[in-house]
Amino acid sequence: MFESIRRARLQREGLSCGKTRRKHQEGDLFDEMRTHPAGTVGVYALFFIGVAVLMRLGTHVEDGLPALTWLHALYAAAIGFALVAHERVALREQISDNSILLLVLGTLLMHLALVVFTLDLSAGLSWGKTLKAIVLPHAFGPLVLSVILGRRIGLFGAIYATLFGVLICVSVSAPTFMATSALIGFTGVLLTKRVSRRNRLFMAGLYVGVVAMAFSLLLHEAAGVIMEEQIGRMIGLPLIIGIITGMAVGGLVPVLESVFGVTTDVSWLELGDLNHPLMRRLSIEAPGTYHHSLVVANLAEAAAETIGARASMCRVSAYFHDIGKLSKPEYFVENMDPSANPHDDLTPRMSALVIIAHVKDGVDLAIKHNLNSRIIDVIEQHHGTSLAWYFYRQALDQKAEMERLVKQSKAKEDDVPQVSEETFRYPGPKPQFKEAAIISLADAVESASRTLEKPNASRIETMIAEIVQARMLDGQLDECDLTIAELAKVKASFAKTLLSMMHGRIKYQKANDPTPASTMGLRDEPKPRLARDDDETPTTTSMKIVEASFAGPAAEAAAKKSRSRKSPPASAA
Repeated sequence: MFESIRRARLQREGLSCGKTRRKHQEGDLFDEMRTHPAGTVGVYALFFIGVAVLMRLGTHVEDGLPALTWLHALYAAAIGFALVAHERVALREQISDNSILLLVLGTLLMHLALVVFTLDLSAGLSWGKTLKAIVLPHAFGPLVLSVILGRRIGLFGAIYATLFGVLICVSVSAPTFMATSALIGFTGVLLTKRVSRRNRLFMAGLYVGVVAMAFSLLLHEAAGVIMEEQIGRMIGLPLIIGIITGMAVGGLVPVLESVFGVTTDVSWLELGDLNHPLMRRLSIEAPGTYHHSLVVANLAEAAAETIGARASMCRVSAYFHDIGKLSKPEYFVENMDPSANPHDDLTPRMSALVIIAHVKDGVDLAIKHNLNSRIIDVIEQHHGTSLAWYFYRQALDQKAEMERLVKQSKAKEDDVPQVSEETFRYPGPKPQFKEAAIISLADAVESASRTLEKPNASRIETMIAEIVQARMLDGQLDECDLTIAELAKVKASFAKTLLSMMHGRIKYQKANDPTPASTMGLRDEPKPRLARDDDETPTTTSMKIVEASFAGPAAEAAAKKSRSRKSPPASAA
């Protein structure tokens, strides 16, 4: 309320347009609930209450089943303690907040409810207990968790679906249920290694059905009841249940993604459509930025693959990381008219503000077009709190020049501009997760690679090492979980990808060129010689390269111009 009053007052005074910029992840109460310990306790309490209700329902699916006792409650408490300890010790990073915990335990509860429902449906049918244990949807929960959150959490779901299922399905033999649930659940997790298309879920369900069908035959034979069941029912039902489970998971996963704000690899591939309105605008209004984004996507995806990060997420997020440049594309060097540099008419401070503003403009556009929250995180974090070094250095030079004129009594003391480093830094935050850090480094490396003359392996590796070292010294990688070993793999991947992109090509002979074809492509190559100290990139060049990563591509164009650029009036700084 007070903010709206202040904005209205500024609007009356002509100091505000009355509009507010869209913000990412508004709602402090919701964020507090996602991480508060009370929320965690509440999620666990709801889960255990649900398990207790299902245990009671499990004793009513058939007549004559034993009632629940304190012994059953003790068993459930022991398994529940094991579940909590397992999650807190082994899966703390994967289950990062209460919304993910709710997704995991809610899926597990839904799985157990489907098991009870299927048992209740089969109670009136003339099926044996062995067949009833086989036709239960054992793969449902593990498949859902494995596809959405990864196979480690899928195995977690398979384990505790089996343990709690034994207590709930008292109408089925405990050893039979445990063996069947473990086999089918773990098989489902095994088949979800790389689910890049939704039809893979159907195929996973089909293979699960085949495994269940084979196990059904073996189990009936081992139990000596194979003659008591019809062969078609014994083989067909497990196969049908497996296929239906795969189809049900394929339909449910998008709903869970939308509700809980998670994204699977399938959805990332769907989001990577270059016909998205923002990408089409980028290709038309800022073609240089469009090409830059595609190259960054290639760099980031390859690097993510080498360290086991989410490569598809890196690719898609890199496509959109610079969409904020659509607001003023002509101020960025990759889109700039070579004959006119708009920064020539601006003070260094204003130039830096224009460049830095593309982060907030990008977030605004992303929220307006309902982009994935992870993409918005990458847009916010891909520059961290780095310094627009070129414009900062230029502002310091102007300040030093004005101080010199003051000493010569050619200017007044009030004309000396005040230069603050914070004014020339991006708003942040710093990269918070591996994928954001990889894209941040890939963005810097791609921009800097365009300043290299006659790139070769040595120069590319030196450039990458300098950029990464500068980012580390500036503290830009302090808040993400990239290790030193992973960073080394990322640098090696960048070098390999850039070298393949920037390799030389053979010069083909023209029709009227008398030079022998055997020498074409070789005459311009330098002769091998011993490496000398002056072959290394000078420190000043390194700083210019690093600047391309800090200040954005505009610094590259400015660096190519003479440093004797006409200084604007000091009062405008």
